[in-house]
Amino acid sequence: MPNDPSLSTPAVSAASPVLVTGVAGFVGFHVARRLLERGETVVGVDRLSPYYDPALKEARLAALGGYAGFRALRFDLADAAATAATFAEVAPRKVVHLAAQPGVRQSLVDPHPYVGDNVVAFLNVLEGCRHAGIAHLVYASSSSVYGANRKVPFCERDNVDHPVSLYAATKKSNELMAHSYAHLYGLPATGLRFFTVYGPWGRPDMAVYIFTDAIARGLPISVANGGQVWRDFTYVDDVAEGVLRVLDRPAAPNPLWDGLAPDPATSSAPHRVYNIGNNRPEELNRLIAIIEDALGSKAVRTDMPLPPGDMLETAADIADLVRDTGFAPATALEDGVRRFVDWYRAYHGA
Repeated sequence: MPNDPSLSTPAVSAASPVLVTGVAGFVGFHVARRLLERGETVVGVDRLSPYYDPALKEARLAALGGYAGFRALRFDLADAAATAATFAEVAPRKVVHLAAQPGVRQSLVDPHPYVGDNVVAFLNVLEGCRHAGIAHLVYASSSSVYGANRKVPFCERDNVDHPVSLYAATKKSNELMAHSYAHLYGLPATGLRFFTVYGPWGRPDMAVYIFTDAIARGLPISVANGGQVWRDFTYVDDVAEGVLRVLDRPAAPNPLWDGLAPDPATSSAPHRVYNIGNNRPEELNRLIAIIEDALGSKAVRTDMPLPPGDMLETAADIADLVRDTGFAPATALEDGVRRFVDWYRAYHGA
């Protein structure tokens, strides 16, 4: 029976920690740091996947290790027994699930890890949340779920049944799985569709890092579609603030939800979805020009077609996020890129 109280356990103590998965990852690191800075106790989980240089992940963990309220656990969330044991031992009151196998293009080359890391691991997290009586699960979805949609800006009420990469399909599956647990067990869960996150400590496989590194070293950059590609670049501090705002506001059923005209963004169950984007798409050519200016060097460009699975444009409608949390990402691309370049130089000793 949906929402049967006998199927869930009572909420845990307010003194319990927040569990952050993917804590050595880019967004996970920033979210954990923000939680620690406001006095939370944080238990972080990460398996330090070699998808990109684990040394960067180790450096992020080392930075978090300076906080007294932080503890890191290293294991694979796809291990059901280890995940269940962690939930039982940690007894978190809230969970921020950011662990995943990232990368649209890599999912075309090596698809199998995306099912294990993004689907099986998420099921184990849902089961952990169910049995631990979690007060709120916030999990990472992606703007890639909008797939073949051509209506911009993308709204949470748009149809997302046409993903154009396996990565996007796994993220859509996370939203469906979380909704089913919200419906069956009353688990409050909120999915966040991130839009092209960038900033200090960023991922080396993302455009801002790739272009900065190549231009700084005098190496050529591959530019898709002549640079006529638009992305809603969102600074990581804005993303972390959005995550915390949502985390503090557990998902609740929408009393006006109608099964005859279902709203994809909300539910009769305690589940909902938000976009977190800068609400200002920028052309790739402009990003390159800003990086060139910040580095004081010109890029050596080579042209390439838009890769399979890539979207021509992403743009976030954030009206629901602003209405419900009072927050809107607003860091200008120029400011965010300069902060990233400053971090890049310091990190690489350049």
